[in-house]
Amino acid sequence: MGLGTWYLGESPARRASELAALRLGIDVGLTLIDTAEMYGNGAAEVLVGEAIAGRRDEVFLVSKVLPSHASYTDTIEACRQSLGRLGTERLDLYLLHWRGPVPLEQTVRAFEELVRLGMIRYWGVSNFGMRDMDELLGVPGGQAVQTNQVLYNLTRRGIEYDLLPTLQEQGIPVMAYSPIEQGRLLRHPVIIAIADQHGATPAQVALAWLMTRDGVNVIPRAGRKEHVLENRAAVALRLTDRELLLLDETFPPPGRPQPLEML
Repeated sequence: MGLGTWYLGESPARRASELAALRLGIDVGLTLIDTAEMYGNGAAEVLVGEAIAGRRDEVFLVSKVLPSHASYTDTIEACRQSLGRLGTERLDLYLLHWRGPVPLEQTVRAFEELVRLGMIRYWGVSNFGMRDMDELLGVPGGQAVQTNQVLYNLTRRGIEYDLLPTLQEQGIPVMAYSPIEQGRLLRHPVIIAIADQHGATPAQVALAWLMTRDGVNVIPRAGRKEHVLENRAAVALRLTDRELLLLDETFPPPGRPQPLEML
């Protein structure tokens, strides 16, 4: 489990709370922090930079380049700007945020140059479906991809038909964003009932379900300290086989290929 930052850094009134939440997350071991140049037009990166000041080596730092900046030259410049906002000399992981019109060969070459320069350690992609992943793996250098960050939760299980098994076979981790469907899962009666059985919260059930999936990392956003602690406690929640079966019955896995969903 890590820390997501979508929509963070956009409100001065919430800034102190969000900073405290990020710092607490690091304290309790949620040391993967995911952000992007798109989030708040860089505001989330600035917030993360402040949160990790003096603690850079404690975190695994992830950011993303927009597809409109994905040419060879623009990718390198976008990374420089992200590093500046984050106040660091390197990213641990740099992702192409989603597929755009720029040929993948250009973006991969830029990622390779950023690795050579020491500006990033690894690179990956986000919102890539099966066809995009197949194309990427055929590009020179494309097999160095380290992750695919996609929308995945109990109501968004389309990747389980083909994309997730393929990535699992190839040892490419999935990063699951919007794991509680931006709060909509919290009102589902089945999830509420399972949570009550454990003295847990619906959010913890949704997160615990994702963490039963092999090769899946989950990056819930938390803008308040209490949400950080709630999310962190989900790591210890163990759902029973009966509960997992009930969740499968309530939220059926796909029976055929599905278009990749995005938020």
